[in-house]
Amino acid sequence: MTASRRAMLTGALAAAGAAALPAAARPGGKGRTMAPSGFWWGTATSAHQIEGNNVNSDFWLAEHVKPTAFTEPSGDACDAYHRYAEDIALAQRLGFNAHRFGIEWSRIEPEPGQFSVAELDHYARVLDACAAHGLAPMVTLGHWSVPRWFAARGGFEEADSPELFARFADRVGRHLGGRMAAATTFNEANIARLLKLSGLIRPPVAQLIGAMLAACARASGSARFANVLFADIAKSEAQFVKAHDLAVAALKAGPGRYPVGVTLTMQAVEGVGEGNQAESFKAELYGPWLDVARRADFVGVQTYTRFRVGPDGLLPPPDGAERTAAGYEFYPQALGATIRDAWKLAGRPIYVTENGIATNDDSRRVAYIDAALAAMRAAQADGADVRGYFHWSLLDNFEWTAGYAQHFGLVAVDRASFKRTPKPSAVHLGKIAQGARR
Repeated sequence: MTASRRAMLTGALAAAGAAALPAAARPGGKGRTMAPSGFWWGTATSAHQIEGNNVNSDFWLAEHVKPTAFTEPSGDACDAYHRYAEDIALAQRLGFNAHRFGIEWSRIEPEPGQFSVAELDHYARVLDACAAHGLAPMVTLGHWSVPRWFAARGGFEEADSPELFARFADRVGRHLGGRMAAATTFNEANIARLLKLSGLIRPPVAQLIGAMLAACARASGSARFANVLFADIAKSEAQFVKAHDLAVAALKAGPGRYPVGVTLTMQAVEGVGEGNQAESFKAELYGPWLDVARRADFVGVQTYTRFRVGPDGLLPPPDGAERTAAGYEFYPQALGATIRDAWKLAGRPIYVTENGIATNDDSRRVAYIDAALAAMRAAQADGADVRGYFHWSLLDNFEWTAGYAQHFGLVAVDRASFKRTPKPSAVHLGKIAQGARR
């Protein structure tokens, strides 16, 4: 589940891939609008986790101060900033027709009000590469990392932070909107709520995080340093919600006609025993974000496992339950429950924007994929409007505080040479994606 893993935190296939997409999403022509059509099969990535050398971000600083909660720095990551074309071509060869990726705010606006056209052009090339390979691109504007200057002024705790994020969204929309197939404002907008509920940030960990953020503040010459992942909900959530709304308006005011949504961490919540607290647990997990999802064009469901909740709160996994390499229960069928919840509670079209498993045994990844997709299809059969599935992740990447120890990728990445090697699970899911489009 996202909190556990992140907290402590070309020929024939090319023709088939392009044919599976609407004409507007096929190669050819700048500034085209790409609208959703058919079911999207893809993989998900995030900018900070794969690009490398994201030196202007808050996370880069947090990785290098002392003390730090990070086991190792991100460094070159997967060098995807330079190798994006290789990765996109690989995704297409495997059989996918969509690709979810993030754009890095700290590259585009490295200092307040200083926008880099060169970096916006870089992401335009990434989007063009998607189109050239028949992949519908879903773009994430905020995948936890923010510019260092933004964190050092208080992040989303500051009253004017929504306007600053919207200013960034406006630049992105005006420069890139005609190339996007879909966009999301924030990745797992309720992540701070999940971290609080999961009990992962216990006092020793909380003290380390506090010391790390204090060190970041000192290094920035600031009195404070606010990070999205470890946010104080009471101080930041209202601004976070407003930032989403303003960013949606900014994107829709620009070129292109594409849906804009928000993604939520939605783990299955199961009540155990009479008087269990499952419903109150759900209410606390989502807070205001279900209302946000109800007014979005779609909701991104991001699911990895389940929470069992008894009368006294969160319970551990059952005795003997299989655990993933990230420490949480192997429970792929959770996806069916979260899709049903999203459909019932939000009533908006659904994309599974993340689903996957940390493991070094790729046969367990194949098993996870099969069980998760079976649960998704059952939810669809029950009426849920699911329009796409994005597996986390295309690449083995930087998993936040866990560094490079956890392997979620369909494709292995050599840490020295950056060589990409598809795993059997990549071929397996790719064949499912191709078969579903025939």
